[in-house]
Amino acid sequence: MRTRRLPGRHRRAEEHQATYGEVLAIGEFRALWYGQGLSLLGDQLAQVALAVLVYDRTGSPLATAAVYALTYLPSIAGGPLLAGLADRFARRGVMLACDLVRAALVAVMALPGMPFPVLCALVFLVVLLGAPFSAARAALLPEVLEGDRYVVGTALQNMTNQAVQMLGFAAGGAVIATLGPYRALALDAATFLGSALILVSGVRRRPSAVPEKDRPSMWAMTREGARLVFGDKGLRTLVMFAWLCGFYVLPEGLAAPYAATLATGTLPAPVVTGLLMAAMPTGTVLGAFLFSRFVSPSRRLRLMGWMAVLSCLPLVLSALRPPLVVVLAAWVLSGVGGAYQLAANAAFVQRVPAERRGQAFGLAQSGLMAAQGAGILVGGLAAERLGPELVVALAGVMGVTCAAALAMLWTESRTDGPRRVRASAPT
Repeated sequence: MRTRRLPGRHRRAEEHQATYGEVLAIGEFRALWYGQGLSLLGDQLAQVALAVLVYDRTGSPLATAAVYALTYLPSIAGGPLLAGLADRFARRGVMLACDLVRAALVAVMALPGMPFPVLCALVFLVVLLGAPFSAARAALLPEVLEGDRYVVGTALQNMTNQAVQMLGFAAGGAVIATLGPYRALALDAATFLGSALILVSGVRRRPSAVPEKDRPSMWAMTREGARLVFGDKGLRTLVMFAWLCGFYVLPEGLAAPYAATLATGTLPAPVVTGLLMAAMPTGTVLGAFLFSRFVSPSRRLRLMGWMAVLSCLPLVLSALRPPLVVVLAAWVLSGVGGAYQLAANAAFVQRVPAERRGQAFGLAQSGLMAAQGAGILVGGLAAERLGPELVVALAGVMGVTCAAALAMLWTESRTDGPRRVRASAPT
């Protein structure tokens, strides 16, 4: 009996669980972390500034919504193709080029009197360049952080992103009221330059993942990347786990109409809207911290399916039309369940060959943006007829169903680890 327990104990002793201190001690990660946080903060200010600027210039809610929609379209349309740049060229170089070009484009947007069609075109290009930047950064991070440090670093980055988004949106109105929308856009351009400076000084140069003599065309890389990601059962399941967020992100798009049903004399609708929109990011931060800090790497993979179910299950309570405090608790709990994305991300990295990560991440990210945009759009259309409470509950039911099916698929494919994917990858 005792000898049978020893191997399990030995494996648990060898399973290293990284800490935040270990990750923050790595200078290259700090550079990536600082640069991402700085440019993201500028982007939040820019989104508020664009909304104010477009509405002031046109007086049209439709035009304002159309410009906001442009922040989704480029990643969906151009992401799969441009993400391959992160594999064809040195990844730090791709990030630097994207930062510098985006700084120039946003600086042009900050010029007073810019025609509205030109402004829309510039917004499209700025967001489009985010695809190769994000793909290069995602592909580079596993080279900077090995093993469980990658999961902890990703959790730290996710928590920071959520905090920066909340801070940016909360402070954006006050900053724009003080500086004006044009100066806020100029500040966004400066954040891209700051990010480039941090990358130059803090991230070392690495050669491109694919040697120049072996580089296929962009179309061929996109085709091969799709074959790699969707041709393998395990990778396909992990991508579908990522896209599951289309169900549990939907309530954020219905926060304003949902708040109108919950508003009271004490808390007006705008305040309730803010509370609802902050609930899931709060849960996401909490879940990322707990999941990365107190759950072992192997256990994260075993819990991934259950956590995915948890990300959608609390939303079903909306069918009962509960009071605000219950809705907030349910949405926070849904955000906690979304921490399963950390395990899915780590498993995805382990299964994709290093020289194909940029393209693979780009395809996954494009689908993620499409799932979010489509989920919010369909939810908004359905809420016109059914009401926001029932639509949120239906999203929860469909999400739980899909999550349960993915959990079963993951259980079947988990034992078929990275070896088969790497063995089938082209050399």
